[in-house]
Amino acid sequence: MSTRHASHAGSWYTDSGPKLSAQLDGWLGDVPRHIEGVGEMPEKGARVIIAPHAGYSYSGPAAAWAYASLDLSNAKRIFLLGPSHHAYIAGCALSAHTTYATPLGPLSLDRATIEKLHSQGDFEVMSDETDEDEHSLEMHLPYIHKMLSRTFPHSSDFPPLIPMLVGATNSTTETHYGALLAPYLRDPTSIFIISSDFCHWGQRFNYTYYLPSTSSSNQSSGSSTSSTSGYSLKPRAEAPRNPRICDSIGALDRLCIKAIESGSHAAFLKVSRETGNTVCGRHPIGVVMAALEVLMREDGEGGAAAETERKARFQFVRYERSSDCVSVSDSSVSYASAFAVL
Repeated sequence: MSTRHASHAGSWYTDSGPKLSAQLDGWLGDVPRHIEGVGEMPEKGARVIIAPHAGYSYSGPAAAWAYASLDLSNAKRIFLLGPSHHAYIAGCALSAHTTYATPLGPLSLDRATIEKLHSQGDFEVMSDETDEDEHSLEMHLPYIHKMLSRTFPHSSDFPPLIPMLVGATNSTTETHYGALLAPYLRDPTSIFIISSDFCHWGQRFNYTYYLPSTSSSNQSSGSSTSSTSGYSLKPRAEAPRNPRICDSIGALDRLCIKAIESGSHAAFLKVSRETGNTVCGRHPIGVVMAALEVLMREDGEGGAAAETERKARFQFVRYERSSDCVSVSDSSVSYASAFAVL
């Protein structure tokens, strides 16, 4: 028995269980029960979500929209996929622990499924240091515990976790891991949670890409947009006003969001490549999009492609930024929440 400690509690979020519980309840309570264009929350069969992983003072409210969308009624296992911010991983890595601690209580890991994945020979094992240092998984644990406590009468009934760090993957490796995870994604008792922030803009992130007015106006109006029509703003450059930097960031993120909602893994990779948008969870998103495409192909062979394609697409329900950049010296991080029904 080994436990991963809540290493970011007390800094990225409160280490007080009662205070944390109240915060999560408050943010979840602020999400409308009915969203225009979406319907009632949670939507039945919403087993896949994308949610941010910054400090809760920044992204906690935005993440609530994804978790309010999540249908845990049939859950028996929860896959949690996040990017590796500190350790180089060529493919995907799984935890060696049996339990993840949170200020709200422990969460058990699904060692049986983890060992089965390990036996395929394609997954690395996280070192304890890598596991403890990484925040992309930990920032979801309190929300997971909160939602499970609302769904299941006792903590002993909570479905276990399969935490997974996704490293520096490419189209080929994402397709490979997507195929390995597709059978689990098809299982109606499996939940998939993808951890990702969106654009990290500013000189401190080495990313100052800017879409001028023609690109931004075309994109916002739904017209075809060339994501290669932008350029990087130089240090001490005069602040552009048409559009403002923050509006350009919104346009960049909408290009990625539109590609994700299209259901095309290739389209998402193309936009990411052309803009360089610093979506830190682009690799976990890519792996799950590749897995969804496997389901669509398989169902197409069985004559059920239309129904699967209609459902197995992400729908974004919330988009926020930490601040609105107006000069090149400013910086911001974007947060988005989405769900997919299977």
